[in-house]
Amino acid sequence: MSIPAIKNIIEGSIDVKKQLLSDEAMLNQINVVTTAITDAFKNGNSVYFAGNGGSAADAQHLAAEFSGRFYKDRKALPSDALHCNTSYLTAVANDYSFDVIYARLLEGLAKPGDVLVGISTSGNSANIVKAFEMAKTIGVVTIGFTGASGGKMKELSDYLINIPSNTTPRIQESHILVGHIICELVEIQIFG
Repeated sequence: MSIPAIKNIIEGSIDVKKQLLSDEAMLNQINVVTTAITDAFKNGNSVYFAGNGGSAADAQHLAAEFSGRFYKDRKALPSDALHCNTSYLTAVANDYSFDVIYARLLEGLAKPGDVLVGISTSGNSANIVKAFEMAKTIGVVTIGFTGASGGKMKELSDYLINIPSNTTPRIQESHILVGHIICELVEIQIFG
């Protein structure tokens, strides 16, 4: 691979982040989401994450920042990624449909005031869309992490973080950036 190609990829990632940095509405939305998650934890609620593929890895990563730690040695926060039980996933996908894996788990676990962060670069992942629909019936707050359009999740999200890109790797890189910002600020707001 050539050095100019490598530089191009890095510049593409930086460009998306510069767009985030200059978008006051997006910065405000990140702040509002941080407050919503902080309030949920302070009220004894849980924060769940859902994604597919690389976004499932991001979901697991961000849930671990809350349930484990970010910067501070502190009490664990109730957070989990919904895809981590492979026996459950394969049974429900086989017996029902892959599209309901997250909705069905939410139906059994979630309570009003919990938060569901759905991560989908397209915003159209059927299993996350169905999970957001289920969340609405329970009273779970929905936060969508998507690409530019927001997809179907746009209308189902209480809060939408739609990264200004249509390129999957650039969107995912910014999802982790925003997720880390939220984790750091939530930790500060709860633990000082």
